[in-house]
Amino acid sequence: MRWMAGIVVGILILASIVFGGGFLVLRGSLPQIDGKMVVAGISAPVEILRDANGIPHIYGKSEADGWFGLGYAHAQDRLWQMDFNRRIGAGKLSEILGEKGLKTDKFLRTLSVYHFAEQNYANETPKTRAMLQAYAAGVNAFIGEPQGPMPPEFYVLGVTPRPWKPADSLVWSKMMAWDLGANWSSELLRLRMLKEGGLSQKQIQELYPPYPGDAPVALPDLASLYEGIDLPLNQFAAASNELVPDPANGSNNWVVSGKRTASGKPLLANDPHLGLAVPPVWYFAHIETPDVKVMGATLPGIPGVVLGRNKRIAWGFTNTGPDVQDMFIEKLEGDKYVTPTGTADFETRKEVIKVKDGEDVNLTVRFSRHGPIISDVLDTAAKVAGDGHALSFSWTALRTDNTTASAILKSNRAQNWPEFVDAIRSFDVPQQNMVYADIDGNIGYYAPGRVPVRHPDNKIRGFMPVPGWDAKYDWQGFIPFEELPHTYNPARNYVATANHKVVDKSYPHFITGEWAAPYRARRIESLLTGREKHSVSSFREIQADIKSLYATDLLPRLLKVAPASEEAKKAVKMLSAWDGIMDRQRPEPLIYNSWMRELGKLVYADELGDLFKSYQDSRSVFISNVLIGGQDHWCDNVKTSATETCDNLIASALVNALADTGERSDDTKMENWRWGDMHFAHSDHNPFTHVGSLAGIFDVSIPNGGDGFTVNVGRHKISDEDHPYRQFHGPSLRAIYDLSNLDNSRWIHSTGESGNIFSPFYSNFAETWRNVEDLPMTMERSAIEAGSVGTLTLNPAK
Repeated sequence: MRWMAGIVVGILILASIVFGGGFLVLRGSLPQIDGKMVVAGISAPVEILRDANGIPHIYGKSEADGWFGLGYAHAQDRLWQMDFNRRIGAGKLSEILGEKGLKTDKFLRTLSVYHFAEQNYANETPKTRAMLQAYAAGVNAFIGEPQGPMPPEFYVLGVTPRPWKPADSLVWSKMMAWDLGANWSSELLRLRMLKEGGLSQKQIQELYPPYPGDAPVALPDLASLYEGIDLPLNQFAAASNELVPDPANGSNNWVVSGKRTASGKPLLANDPHLGLAVPPVWYFAHIETPDVKVMGATLPGIPGVVLGRNKRIAWGFTNTGPDVQDMFIEKLEGDKYVTPTGTADFETRKEVIKVKDGEDVNLTVRFSRHGPIISDVLDTAAKVAGDGHALSFSWTALRTDNTTASAILKSNRAQNWPEFVDAIRSFDVPQQNMVYADIDGNIGYYAPGRVPVRHPDNKIRGFMPVPGWDAKYDWQGFIPFEELPHTYNPARNYVATANHKVVDKSYPHFITGEWAAPYRARRIESLLTGREKHSVSSFREIQADIKSLYATDLLPRLLKVAPASEEAKKAVKMLSAWDGIMDRQRPEPLIYNSWMRELGKLVYADELGDLFKSYQDSRSVFISNVLIGGQDHWCDNVKTSATETCDNLIASALVNALADTGERSDDTKMENWRWGDMHFAHSDHNPFTHVGSLAGIFDVSIPNGGDGFTVNVGRHKISDEDHPYRQFHGPSLRAIYDLSNLDNSRWIHSTGESGNIFSPFYSNFAETWRNVEDLPMTMERSAIEAGSVGTLTLNPAK
């Protein structure tokens, strides 16, 4: 999350000294994984068997005991991650970080995520509430043990974890949804382009083009729509900049029927793309009880296997990317706001933020009929200007009836397609492309999740903030579950999704105007259909693929231009023989990506001015349209009297790129440059990645291939001046499920199972993950026990 950056810069200057002095003590923070313990909260003994990689295999006599065991194991390995994450969602970072956390806390308290998590828990089914309680009891059994020190982060920061509550689990699921669906910042940026940047409506629509092959959206006249509306957008953007998730989300999944496999049974693959972190987002686990036998990727802090398999079915997700957030401009009259039927009072709620080494901060949270007034996060006294306006925020996660937790738990118990569909019917947020396969040979796809229905007269449809006093911009409900995209046993015998547009022009509902560009989807479909019969091995090859179709689409246009220097001639010769494969051990990917970075500056920095950096990481289809789609007027620099052409800019950009890369490289010869020298997968630790003396200890980096458009994705942030090619986003998990023998399934995640720096399982997966190798996903106990590192038996207190 980009909004975490900078919160803890300068935190505890003496932390490294304290840490060094406590080295021997902190080695004792590793949890007990062998032997017996007595705990309260279970009805019968629970076994936690650790395999050779530290993965817990949990055996209980009831489903509640199984989730208790998962809560206990999560706390053993990831308690700091869990505690820090719940503090983010609850707006309680200031309690441990002091004033550094106030900006984030004010925003999250205003957003009211934890407030809704508490209400969601109260409104959940009795069964789900019982499972959330059992999980929390497992976490608390570990927190309350009389044992050695807590994980190192607690020691360094002087923090003691509080008891876990069921709402703590639900708040983090909402924050995951925030990361996967926060397009409100794009709405705000587009409005800033209009109001501050002076860009025309045509220019803004070209900067945010429709999905390839679709017609541009017929927007109303934006200048007249926003006439007389005066908001301090630059101040609001500056105040909220660190609260915006990184503009990167994505994933791949695909499933093929037995007609396309060597075994005659389905195969399913999934690799969700998220920000790289250490410990990683996912935690692998196996839970086995009389009612639930499931294995896969869990989220520390939350009961249930999110992505995985049981004995009969397997499933995987990608982000659909729906537009489920709208910003509304509320017109103020005194202390009220204007609605279509007159004025109304704001709903208010008082919050008190505890600040370490500081005074408590009192906060009044205001709600309009659309949602929280997020412009209140501004630190200025005059939050709005002109005739008086404020910005409110609607999001499908801010509802009292969210039942996503029930959907996850029910999906773990599902044994067939009807039961799986019944489970995901209650999956509310974030909308996901779910692929499915079962041992009977069936495959399917569904995209569950709440997606708002916009009024037919609402032509803006999430493109920019809209007038809150006009009823035509109000949401009209949600797309009915039966009308969400889905298919079962399709005639073509496969389904593949990669965040691209999953519906055709006949689909009656609006889902989003910001589908991911189809480069990964095109490549996956090509590799799937290019082989008659697939296997686990061929699926692994697809997951490892690092050919960029974005590069191969654009290179012919780039290479048409005459080089402007001798070095440029050498580069063009090298790229002319290059196949677009983003190999970490080759120089061509580095030359190409540097060229594209410099070209973007020359194409649109002149028009965007101060807004350039805010847009810089979101420009792939736009640049393609400029270079090969007929929008070459962008190549003329509006700040000069000359008329520049795209050829001029392409030639200059290559010269600039070679000079910039030469300065960044330790070698002056471009043939010795390597993509992996600058493109390394960097997993951040929160919060110590922001403390220089600790970042080198806790962070994990490894040279890697790929780029933002390859199946094996390796997205970098070109707006980062210091590390423009450092990979911050990638496959957080890879899994392949073999329905001919589910114990033959494979998996890996990005660093390691443990979040404790002293554990041998902290970063042991990094090279395996980078090399696209994997581990067995067996539920066979004899195979698990081979090489086991310990079995901990939890006995119930009498």
